[in-house]
Amino acid sequence: MSHPSAMDPDAPAAGSPAGFATRAIHAGQEPDPRTGAVVPPVYQVSTFKQDGVGGLRSGYEYARSGNPTRTALEECLASLECGERALAFASGLAAEDTLLRTVLAPGSHIVVPDDAYGGSYRLFARVLGRWGVSLTTAPMGDPAAVVGAIQANTRLVWLETPTNPLLRIADIAAIAEGAHARDCLVVVDNTFASPALQQPLTLGADVVVHSTTKYLGGHSDVIGGALVVRDGRLADDLAFHQNAMGAVPGPWDCWLVLRGVRTLAVRMARHCANARQIVQLLASHPRVREVHWPGLPEHPGHAVAARQMRDFGGMVSFTVGDQPTALAVCERTRLFTLGESLGGVESLIELPALMTHASVSGSALAVPPDLIRLSVGIEDVADLEADLRQALDR
Repeated sequence: MSHPSAMDPDAPAAGSPAGFATRAIHAGQEPDPRTGAVVPPVYQVSTFKQDGVGGLRSGYEYARSGNPTRTALEECLASLECGERALAFASGLAAEDTLLRTVLAPGSHIVVPDDAYGGSYRLFARVLGRWGVSLTTAPMGDPAAVVGAIQANTRLVWLETPTNPLLRIADIAAIAEGAHARDCLVVVDNTFASPALQQPLTLGADVVVHSTTKYLGGHSDVIGGALVVRDGRLADDLAFHQNAMGAVPGPWDCWLVLRGVRTLAVRMARHCANARQIVQLLASHPRVREVHWPGLPEHPGHAVAARQMRDFGGMVSFTVGDQPTALAVCERTRLFTLGESLGGVESLIELPALMTHASVSGSALAVPPDLIRLSVGIEDVADLEADLRQALDR
């Protein structure tokens, strides 16, 4: 059930001929003109016949440069994020790396969340840092602090909203306005929300990043990433680097993500509904100290989330007072599988301080040692509640 102020996820987007759920099933996915197949085929091919030297048939020559299955996915993602163009990659981090190496140069500076995803922070600090890129962390819930962190050599502001794993909310429109006034690009990692719940480009962002492994794929069976942009010139630059650097997904991976996208609208509705009930259980349990979920009225980013999201998502985190207790809870669950990643149909549980965010241990981005992160799946919610209750009660 959506929150009272939610937009209808199936309502047509501005300038779009169809609603979200319709575009998820049809955008870039016309029936095959030769066979009539209603699902785009997997073009498991590395090279394409050319009609004479320099004469490309349907625009394809070599699968690193382009593949029809990948094109179908990219066209669909561009439509869902209301962007000019989308580019698919072998992983979310491959997408991030290509973007950063396209728009940054040695000596550039970036502003990033003070609780950024550990993998992104590792890329920023330990890979691009050796390339001469510096960073400043800022609390993304405070637009003035974010804009205030911009320096003369800042080239982009990197947002996660909700953040991973503390579920903090950034006001995309406010930050974009301030950053653009300082000639900075605004990039939003939209993995946690997915385009079913939030479309950052419509709020002023320049680039959207996805780990398509997560909610877009939705079945924990594929690794992938994507960039969606609203500016055609930047899209051309990114496409050049996508081809030059070569971190592209194979056609089967693209097909799997596209298959997942077709059910994104209905899956996200169930993820959100289940998370809402899990949060109610956690908020009332005596062992739980604090619950992080933007749908809670007391969440500091609730008002912004209600304004820029259609619902509040399937990711929940909470603290239990100390790390030994947190470890015990993670080990006791039966339906919530202990594992990294998120966004699949199955529910997952993890301890970020020792798992997904171990790379930021000892840094300013270190997460609470007793923080537990849940990716709430689409199982029967009563079963999920019973599983968490027995894990917490013992």
